[in-house]
Amino acid sequence: MHQRKSKKILFYLFLLLFVGSINNIQLNKFEFNKIKKISILGLDEKENETLLKNLNKLNLENIFFMSAQEIGKIIEKNSLVENYSIFKKYPSSLKIQIKKTNLLARINKNGKVFIVGSNGKLIQNKKTDKYLPYIFGKPNIENFLQFKSILDKSKFSYDEIKNLYYFPSNRWDLQLKNNIVIKLSKDNLKKKLDHASVFMDDNQNIYFKIIDMRVNNQIIVND
Repeated sequence: MHQRKSKKILFYLFLLLFVGSINNIQLNKFEFNKIKKISILGLDEKENETLLKNLNKLNLENIFFMSAQEIGKIIEKNSLVENYSIFKKYPSSLKIQIKKTNLLARINKNGKVFIVGSNGKLIQNKKTDKYLPYIFGKPNIENFLQFKSILDKSKFSYDEIKNLYYFPSNRWDLQLKNNIVIKLSKDNLKKKLDHASVFMDDNQNIYFKIIDMRVNNQIIVND
């Protein structure tokens, strides 16, 4: 009985090795299709061409063994990219869908003007039809994005802002397009922005240059 079981085990081992050998020979002869086409959507034509040239430097061999991580590193070097998706189209194509970052403001860094993107990156100053407020002072980009997030949740409209002024005490002043300046404290920002918005709506016929919201529960107006 024991000998019969041993013979069965040897037979199955031999069969497994034989089948495995056949499969290995077939795989060695099989040629994977190389990536022949990469399509990029989301950037303008010139930016697409530049990204495509950089991706082609990777010498992508085939769609099965491509490194999405390596492709991602190249895409993320473009400061205009907010996020992206990579789709494999078998047998030999890639489709890359890119969402462009929102352009939020301009800022001077080391004597050069950059645009701040919603992705937290600095973008080389470029022409845009969209009006962008200018940031004065030296905030970290994260400081600005946090402030922008609070402002977006308030009753205030970011589109009303002409300039933003950042102070080392971590507080902001806003200059609106009508040249009214709103002075803010670093605390209770949403509440104070809401109060400033309501105050201006209720006093549209009154002339003033400065709305000072720095003192709690007070609105100080200077003409």
